[in-house]
Amino acid sequence: MTLSEEFLTAYDRQLRTDAETPSAIAVEHLGPLRLVTFAGGRGFVTYQDLGGASAQTIAQWVAEALAFYRSDPAIVRVEWKTRGHDYAPGLRETLLANGFEADETESIMIGPAGALTADVRLPPGISLRRITEEPDIRAMSAMQDEVFGDAVSAGNAEAILRRAALDDGMELWVAEHEGSIVSAGRLEPVPGTEFAGIWGGATRAGWRGQGIYRALTAARARAAVTLGKTLIHSDSTEYSRPILERYGLLRVSTTTPYYWRR
Repeated sequence: MTLSEEFLTAYDRQLRTDAETPSAIAVEHLGPLRLVTFAGGRGFVTYQDLGGASAQTIAQWVAEALAFYRSDPAIVRVEWKTRGHDYAPGLRETLLANGFEADETESIMIGPAGALTADVRLPPGISLRRITEEPDIRAMSAMQDEVFGDAVSAGNAEAILRRAALDDGMELWVAEHEGSIVSAGRLEPVPGTEFAGIWGGATRAGWRGQGIYRALTAARARAAVTLGKTLIHSDSTEYSRPILERYGLLRVSTTTPYYWRR
């Protein structure tokens, strides 16, 4: 087994469980599917594998899962998380036929946490810190909304604040210039596993290419090592993937989210 295959096996076994959705407020099961409900009217469909199901069975599951979420008027958006290495005949076509839309495909990156901890020189005037206070979290959320091309959403900020209140190990990190957040991301140690995830990485366009995201990643990796985690995983855009590859993370598969909106 290659190192990439070892990482992917660990990913499937350790992360594609309840560990994937620590902030869920409800989880229902439909065959191998986990139908997750998050605060803020968000549904999320995931699974460890589909057990070799046929296209016909998968189509039935998609229809039943969507009916489940449609029956709850509080649900406004559902994400169906697919992985490129899964055997899932007809899934993409069925999701599209049921009103889901594909978002950007990202790379599943995994590697040793220690490989990411190198010191990185920051541009003049840039500082890093972990944030915990509500005004900082709201400012971080607004910056991420803007960078991702979304309208600034109080709902997104509220979801992060609710998650922070759980005190489940999640850490929020930012890079600032003259009191303004220019880059941000979170660290999510996964209880009972070797893994910590790095998520939500966003850097304002004018500050990219200067090592800020790399430094923010190193800070989160050092925090993960302190917590005893040995592996880092991330779903990475084509912007962040090359940065992680340079420091030893491997692209083990891909993930494509499909979204249904009420």
